Amino acid sequence: MTETETKKSLSFDDFKAEVLNDYKIAVISRECSLLGRREVLTGKAKFGIFGDGKEVPQLAMAKAFRNGDFRSGYYRDQTFMMAIGQLTIQQFFAGLYGHSDLEHDPMSAGRQMGGHFATHSLDANGNWKSLTQQKNSSADISPTAGQMPRLLGLAQASKIYRNVSGIENKTNFSINGNEVAWGTIGNASTSEGLFFETINAAGVLQVPMVMSVWDDEYGISVHARHQTTKENISEILKGFQRDEDSKGYEIITVRGWDYPELVSAYERASVIAREQHIPVLIHVYELTQPQGHSTSGSHERYKDADRLTWEAEYDCIAQMRKWMIENEMAVEEDLDAIDEQAKKDVLEGKKAAWSAYANPIKEERDELVNILKDIAGQSPNKVFIEKHISELSAIKEPIRKEILITARKVLRIIVKESGKNTLSAWISDYTAKIQPKYSSHLFSQSDKNVFSVSEVLPEYGENPEEVDGRVVIRDNFDAIFSKHPGTLVFGEDCGHIGDVNQGLEGMQEKYGDFRVCDAGIREATILGQGIGMAMRGLRPIAEIQYLDYLLYAIQIMSDDLATLQYRTSGRQKAPLIIRTRGHRLEGIWHSGSPMGMIINAIRGIHVLVPRNMTKAAGFYNTLLETDEPALVVECLNGYRLKEKKPTNLGDFKTPIGVVETIKEGKDITLVSYGSTLRLVEQAAKELMEVGIDAEIIDVQSLLPFDINHDIVKSVAKTNRLLVIDEDVPGGASAYILQQILDEQNAYKHLDSKPETLTAKAHRPSYGTDGDYFSKPSAEDIYEKVYAIMHEVNPNEYPELY
Repeated sequence: MTETETKKSLSFDDFKAEVLNDYKIAVISRECSLLGRREVLTGKAKFGIFGDGKEVPQLAMAKAFRNGDFRSGYYRDQTFMMAIGQLTIQQFFAGLYGHSDLEHDPMSAGRQMGGHFATHSLDANGNWKSLTQQKNSSADISPTAGQMPRLLGLAQASKIYRNVSGIENKTNFSINGNEVAWGTIGNASTSEGLFFETINAAGVLQVPMVMSVWDDEYGISVHARHQTTKENISEILKGFQRDEDSKGYEIITVRGWDYPELVSAYERASVIAREQHIPVLIHVYELTQPQGHSTSGSHERYKDADRLTWEAEYDCIAQMRKWMIENEMAVEEDLDAIDEQAKKDVLEGKKAAWSAYANPIKEERDELVNILKDIAGQSPNKVFIEKHISELSAIKEPIRKEILITARKVLRIIVKESGKNTLSAWISDYTAKIQPKYSSHLFSQSDKNVFSVSEVLPEYGENPEEVDGRVVIRDNFDAIFSKHPGTLVFGEDCGHIGDVNQGLEGMQEKYGDFRVCDAGIREATILGQGIGMAMRGLRPIAEIQYLDYLLYAIQIMSDDLATLQYRTSGRQKAPLIIRTRGHRLEGIWHSGSPMGMIINAIRGIHVLVPRNMTKAAGFYNTLLETDEPALVVECLNGYRLKEKKPTNLGDFKTPIGVVETIKEGKDITLVSYGSTLRLVEQAAKELMEVGIDAEIIDVQSLLPFDINHDIVKSVAKTNRLLVIDEDVPGGASAYILQQILDEQNAYKHLDSKPETLTAKAHRPSYGTDGDYFSKPSAEDIYEKVYAIMHEVNPNEYPELY
C-alpha cells in the first residue's frame, strides 16, 4: 500500500468513525425524547417539547459551529447541544424535572422547562468568561420567533469587532469578527412578524447570521398551507437572494434526512457567513416530528395515514441508517448495538437525574418529619399533627411545596404551644435556603450592580454656561464615546442628523457609522441588536425614538432582556441601555406615558425617569459602570430648556434608586417624576401664596424605587401625601403609592387620605387644549392640594367649588 493510499484509508476510517459517532448522538437524543415523553405522562415531569425528527440536521449544524460562535434557537435543539458537548443525558432529564441546582441543570437551574438551552457566559461571580474559547448558546425563550431579534445583535457584534478598533478585552469576545450567529426556528413560526423584521434587518446590515428553518410542514396541528404563502418559506424569500448587482442573502435548501447534503450545506453556509459576513438562510425541509408537537397531544389526530407512513420511512435517523449501510459505513448489527447501548445509557442517565433531583427533597422531608414527631410527642394536639406527618410521609415522591404546606399547617395548630418556636424557626430557615433557588438573579448580584456605583455630583465653573439641555446630553455622549470604545448607539435618525432632538449632533461624523448609526423603523430588532451585542461584551445604547414606540419592543424587553439573568441563574447578562424620550406630547399617538404597563412588564430592567438632561446624562454615566440593563426616559420638552453645563462631562453620576428632595416643605409631600415635576413646582409656588408649604420629591428611578426610604421620612414630617403622574389612573401612581404605603409603611404617619392625581383614562386629544384637558395641569395640582388642606383646616382654606 502506498503512502497516499494509507492516508486515504485513514481519512476514510476517520470519517467513518465520525459518522458513527454522529449516529450515536442522534439515537441518544431520540431515546431522550421518547423516554422524556413517558416521564411527563407518568407525572414525574410537568410538560415536554422535544427535538425528535430534527436530529440529523442539527448534527450537521454542530459540525460547522466553532468556538466563539453563538446559537439563538428554539426549544427543539437538544441534538445540537449534545453534539457540541454542552448537554448530557443526565442534564437533559434534570431540565425536564426542573432541578433547581445549576450544577445539575446548567441551562436554567429549573427555571425554564426542558428544551430551553444556554451556556455560561459568566462565572459564579458574574464576570465574563472568554467566549472565544467556548461554544456559546444564548438562553432560549418560549415565545415563537422571540429568539430572532437577539440573533441579529449576536451577529452584528462580529461586524463591530471586525471594524471598530480600541475595544477593551476584545479577544475575550471576538477574533477579528470571525464568529457566526446561528439561528433556528420552526417553519410555522416564520409567520411571526419578528422573523420577517429580523430577516430584513440582517440583509440590510450584512451580518454573519445563519438562519435554519426546521420544516416539518406543521405548526402544532396546523398545516403549512395555513401558515406560509406557497407553503414554502425559501420560495417566498427568493427576493432576498444576493446577486452580482445587489447584496442580500445566500439561500440554501436541503432535505432534512439527507446527511451528506446537510453536512455540505452547513459547511458552505459557515464559510460564506464567517468570511464574507453575508447572512445565510437554510431551509431544511422534509423533516418529521415523530411524537407530535408536545406531550399535550398526539399527532395522529391531525396527520392522515399517508403522512404518517411517509414520516416513518423518511425519519431522518432511519434514512441516515440506510445511507450508512448502503455506503458500507456500518452493518445492521453494528447499528443495532449502538441502538441498544443508547437505550441503556439514556435509562441510566434518567435514573441518575431523578435520584439527584428527588433525594435531596426526600432528605428535607425527612428532616421536617423528625421535627414534627418531636413536637407531636409534647403536644395536646398530637393526633392532628400525626395525621399531617402520616400524609407527608406517604408521599412517594414529595416536592418542596408539599413539605412547606405541611409545616405551615402544623404551625397553625401549635401556635400557642412551646413547639411553636422550633417549627417557626425551621420554616424561616428553610424558606431562606430554598426561596433563592426560585427567585435569585432578577437583577445582578455581582459587584458591578447598579448599587455599586457612588454618586458623583456635576461640577461647574465660577460662571457656568447656560445651554440647551440637548447640548448637555450631546456633549456627555461625546465624552462617553471617547471614554468607552465599546459603546455604540443606534436607532431611527440617530446617525446622520444626530437624533430628532440633536442629542447626538456630530457624533457619527466624529466616531463613524459603526458606532453611531441609523436604523430602520423596526423597534423590536433595534432592541434585539442591543441585546445580542450586549451579550457579546459590547456596551450598546439602543434608541427607541419615542416612548409610545416602545410598545413594538415591549415583548422582547419583557420576555428576553428582563428575564435573561434570572432564567440563567446569573450565568448570562446583557447590560443594554435603552434610550427613549416621552411625556407632555400632543395627540393620541405621541403623548403616551404608559409607565405602569412598562414597569410591570419589564421587571428585571431598571426604569429611570430623569427630570432634565443633566440627570439623564448622569444615569448614562452610571450605567456604563454596571452590568445591568436599563431604560432611560428623557423628557421630550427638556431639550430646549436651559441648564448649566457641567465641566466634568462623562464623569458625574446620578445614583440609581435614590430620590431627590427638590423643595422642602412642611404641609404636604408631593411625589412625581419627569416632565410633570415642572408643573408640580409651578403649583407649589402658587400654593405658597396662600400659605401651603409643599415638599417636592423627584422619584428619579421607578425601578428600583427609593432604596433609602426617604419618602416616608418626608411623610413623617408633613403627614400628607399626593402622588402626581401623567399615566392613566391606577398606573405608575398606584405602583408608587404601593411602594410608599406597603414597603415603607408611610400609612402610620398620615393624617389625611393618601391621594393620586393622574391623567384621564383616555389617550390625550390633539393640541395644547387636548393636553390640558387630558393630563394633570398646574391648576389641577393646586386644587387637589388645596382640597386636601381644606379638609385639614376648612376655615383657612374654604372650598373652591
